[in-house]
Amino acid sequence: MLRRFLPSVVEHSVHDLIVVDNGSDDGSLTFLRSHYPAVRIIQLASNVGYSGGYNEGLAQLQGSYEFYLLLNSDMSVTPAWDLKMVDFLVEHPKMAVAQPKIRSINQEGYFDYAGGAGGFLDSFGYPYCRGRILHTLEEDRGQYQESINLDWASGACFCVRASCFHGFGGFDPMFFAHMEEIDLCWRLRSAGWEIGVNPEVAVFHLGGGTLRKSNPRKTYLNFRNSLFMLYKNLSCIAFIRVFVMRMVLDFGALIHIAFSNGLQHAWAIHKAYVHFLKNYRKLPTSPRNPAKFISSKQAHVKSIILAYYLQRKTRFGDFD
Repeated sequence: MLRRFLPSVVEHSVHDLIVVDNGSDDGSLTFLRSHYPAVRIIQLASNVGYSGGYNEGLAQLQGSYEFYLLLNSDMSVTPAWDLKMVDFLVEHPKMAVAQPKIRSINQEGYFDYAGGAGGFLDSFGYPYCRGRILHTLEEDRGQYQESINLDWASGACFCVRASCFHGFGGFDPMFFAHMEEIDLCWRLRSAGWEIGVNPEVAVFHLGGGTLRKSNPRKTYLNFRNSLFMLYKNLSCIAFIRVFVMRMVLDFGALIHIAFSNGLQHAWAIHKAYVHFLKNYRKLPTSPRNPAKFISSKQAHVKSIILAYYLQRKTRFGDFD
């Protein structure tokens, strides 16, 4: 990934470039030091996941920068992408986090699964994006050039105020990987901060560079962390209401995945629920959002699952 994508980042970046090495053992450090000696390296002792890796890496930078741009290692960027993203947050003082448009490398001209043109949550905590509804990707024809407030910004390319990141405790390390950025964005929204998208900047994402969709662990982390996120951010009564419906919908997902992806993925959903029920008391629970609905009113969808499979709404533009 470094060989393929780091040259683009070095060529097109204006601000300081730092690589956090998450306990790699594949020769990445040797490659960086021999080919990119000017790139600063923060070396971690072990792989503590996306959440812990960024938390530990950025803790070493605290006080040195006003903004952080978090970028996955399987992404290519466009000229001055970082300068434009930082300027965008400077121009929007109420905004804590922003993402660019994220396009797919594998499907040229289409949005990427991990974020599209900005993310939202339905009433049961399922994420969807402008440009990506569940498994359907849209072609980028300029239909999402409007800069709007989001429920969440993609961690694949995540521009955040340093004061907000550290002030809200960064990513929850219990998540390890997947949905930790949605959880942080939810906490920021509950405190009155805005989450946004800068559609004037485009980056390109390979996807699955670290953990492929075919890996059952990805299924496990997505389902477990979604439950973690709901428990952390909803009031007790609201969580119980949502959790009951989630069990019904996730059981349907388990049956569907068993036939489409295999029994290992279905078992991963089962394990996600078991792990949540054993560990939810360890999660920090304040402040919680007393609202019944967890998504913004700007693009509220009751159930993206039912809308997609029953009403055949496969594009963001299908929703009012």
